[in-house]
Amino acid sequence: MIYNTLGKTGLKVSRLGFGTMRLPTGYSNADINEAEATKMFDYAIENGINIFDTAFPYHNATLAGNGNGEIFLGKYFKENNLRDEVILQTKSPTWFISEKNDFESFLDMQLEKLQTDYLDVYLLHSLNASGWNKVKNLGVMDFLDDCLSSGKVKHVGFSAHVGLDLLTEILDEYPKWEVVLTQMNYLDEYYQSGADGLQYLKKNDVGTMIMEPLRGGRLINHVPEEVTVLWGISEVERTPVEWAFQYLWNRDDVDCVLSGMSSLNQVKENIRYASHEDVISEYDQELINDVARQYKASTLGNECTKCGYCMPCPNGVDIINCFNEYNIAQMMKDPKASAMQYFSVIDRGSRADSCHKCEECLPLCTQHMNIPEELEKVREYFGTEFNHF
Repeated sequence: MIYNTLGKTGLKVSRLGFGTMRLPTGYSNADINEAEATKMFDYAIENGINIFDTAFPYHNATLAGNGNGEIFLGKYFKENNLRDEVILQTKSPTWFISEKNDFESFLDMQLEKLQTDYLDVYLLHSLNASGWNKVKNLGVMDFLDDCLSSGKVKHVGFSAHVGLDLLTEILDEYPKWEVVLTQMNYLDEYYQSGADGLQYLKKNDVGTMIMEPLRGGRLINHVPEEVTVLWGISEVERTPVEWAFQYLWNRDDVDCVLSGMSSLNQVKENIRYASHEDVISEYDQELINDVARQYKASTLGNECTKCGYCMPCPNGVDIINCFNEYNIAQMMKDPKASAMQYFSVIDRGSRADSCHKCEECLPLCTQHMNIPEELEKVREYFGTEFNHF
């Protein structure tokens, strides 16, 4: 495993971090398959991953979002006496904060769930303009000062799917930020804060962590034929997963890439890629740019990354799979095959036509989509009955 220094924290972090939003599950998102997840964690630690990222709502059953992810991590590290051997990072659920005392109440609840008396890194979760103004007015900076002085938290930061202006505004308003988690991949250089944001963070010696390195799987699943042809003329043969990771690891402004791994095979594959240097040539870098242009030219769907923050829908709509089938159909230019999938995989009552436009999902979308409007496009595309033959 290769390690980087996480900005001014001084922490030596594995350049591949374990994101725990997509652990293997059973009958529901809240039902973590603990036996399989344990094997994944065991292998990850034995092979050099030393940073684990979670959050209050991960593996939750409802939009209320008190998830089982933190509980499982706490149990695993406690039972295996590994707490002090790893860097543990979780996030404050800023959308639930309504008064100043809530900051500490949630932190204490998370410490209890994680069975620890301190966090290595604590992030304000998924900040946007209104969320930042709210927590700022509620005294979040005083709270963060108290966290650091009490020893409950060693390093503080935030995660955000925002543009460069807001990123720099938040960063500049509090001098003790040490870590920022942003979205980045070779399709998103100029999306949200993108590459300019990473350069600004690096300039200020703030540790940089990356989420959505595979763009919700869109860079590795159902790869268009035109993209496959482009990869075939590269100087070095790489898998689509390897291309996505090495693009990031070749940047000098990326300290750690979080991957939401769902199987032991994914853990093994990603660790293999993270454990050796692979310098991308100028030729192959230009090829990556060509692939990005090809994806953007061929994709007519929406920006969903399947992060799951909008789920579960209070009206039962399977938002993620509705968008997934729609985007695959647009990418593959094969509406009939995708319609068969859409109507066979997604139950009646969970399809796009069941959206009530309640708009509870709107503030939760990390890509700032108007989800009800996008679901209406899915309904119009596929219809309400399978009659595509």
